[in-house]
Amino acid sequence: MGLKEAVLRFLEYSELDRNLSPRTVKMYGYYVLFFQDWLLKKLQIEDIPVEKITDDMIREFRLYLSHTYKNPYKGDLKRQTQSYFLVALRSFFRYLIKQKHTVLSPEVIELGKQGDRGIKYLSPEDLERLFAAVELKDEMGFRDRAILEVLFSTGLRVSELVALNRDQINLETGEFGVIGKGRKARVVFLSNDAKQWLDTYFTMRSDPYSPLFIRYAGPKSQEGLTDNKLRLSVRSIERLVDKYRKKAGILIRIGPHVLRHSYATDLLQHGADLRSVQEMLGHKNIATTQIYTHVTNLHLKEIHEKFHSGNKEK
Repeated sequence: MGLKEAVLRFLEYSELDRNLSPRTVKMYGYYVLFFQDWLLKKLQIEDIPVEKITDDMIREFRLYLSHTYKNPYKGDLKRQTQSYFLVALRSFFRYLIKQKHTVLSPEVIELGKQGDRGIKYLSPEDLERLFAAVELKDEMGFRDRAILEVLFSTGLRVSELVALNRDQINLETGEFGVIGKGRKARVVFLSNDAKQWLDTYFTMRSDPYSPLFIRYAGPKSQEGLTDNKLRLSVRSIERLVDKYRKKAGILIRIGPHVLRHSYATDLLQHGADLRSVQEMLGHKNIATTQIYTHVTNLHLKEIHEKFHSGNKEK
């Protein structure tokens, strides 16, 4: 089978058989097609049988990502980003082996050692300043405050937040279900503050539209508005967070995901265990949740200082 046909079948398999989200399929497509285009251009051929892709070709591709390729917007690729290409290729070759093709073993494609991931999160003082930066002079202001409160209260990914509808939210129980990465379902919880801000925002709204958060700029009602046209986009939320970050005088650049990190940090600092936080974040593996070592390490230090006999007064 040629590489071009194999890539198309792999993406169909990812969507139909593995039931991956459209976003995941799109990213797999980007990474594998990038490899396809690089390889065919390098070899100066129209196509290549997948059985003829060698370990040396993969190694040259890794060197290209590491030393030569520059993203037109972001420059050199970070090590973590390089790994995304290799993870996608691993999945591609696993699929081919499942289809009985004699191809390179996915295990040959090593990801390379990753350094510890540093994460950005906001202190309680910065969070307070961020929330206070919202001017509550109209419905849009109350919407923006509710968005910030819900992100910090639930730890939702921004893609999960913008997909929500009003009828999914139960303000009485303060909990609702979402479908996250890998179609994984989980329950998230609203704090008392988030419930109050949402309730105020809902009371102000008189429109019939379904989205939990709607836009107040752009095409007007006479231009045929629909739920999808009114729904806020991921990019809109990113701009919103950056706007209030600047108004609050927070110097580090942050996006909605920093509120997710702040949510997890807040839980762990107040005594939540890592497994519970894993469930609430919707992480498949505990290893993903262990990026919050800045909290757990501090907790371990406190335990050591409190209980180790070498710390007792003589």
